[in-house]
Amino acid sequence: MIGLSSAFLLMLSGRVAGVSSMIVGLLPPEKGDAAWRLWFLGGLILGTGLYRIGTGDGVETLVFDATMPMIIIGGLMTGVGTRVGGGCTSGHGVCGIGRVSPRSIVATLTFIAAGAVVVYINRHVLGV
Repeated sequence: MIGLSSAFLLMLSGRVAGVSSMIVGLLPPEKGDAAWRLWFLGGLILGTGLYRIGTGDGVETLVFDATMPMIIIGGLMTGVGTRVGGGCTSGHGVCGIGRVSPRSIVATLTFIAAGAVVVYINRHVLGV
C-alpha cells in the first residue's frame, strides 16, 4: 500500500513520498504546500488505524521497552540520520529505488548493512 500510494503521488503530482521531507516541508509550511503533505501523512496514520481495527491485528496497547529519554534520543538520532543521508528509508527505499536512483540504491544498501551489523552485535557480541 505504501508503494502504491507513493507511485500515485509521484504520477499525479510529481512529488516524492519521502516522509522526512514531508515533515520538514511543514516546518514552517510553504504557502499552498501544506495541504497535500498533511493529507498524505494523515492517510498513512488513518490507513494504519483502519487496518488494525478491521483485522484486529495489533489493537492492543503498544508497549515500549525504553525510557522516555531513550525514545527522545532515538527520535533525534533518526532525524539527524535522515538529514545526513539526504532522506529517510521511505524516501530512498520505496521511492528512490522505484525511480532507479543510484544515490537511493546506495543509501538503502547502507541502511540494510547497518541494520545487519547492529543485529549481529546485539545477538552475538552483546547477547541481547
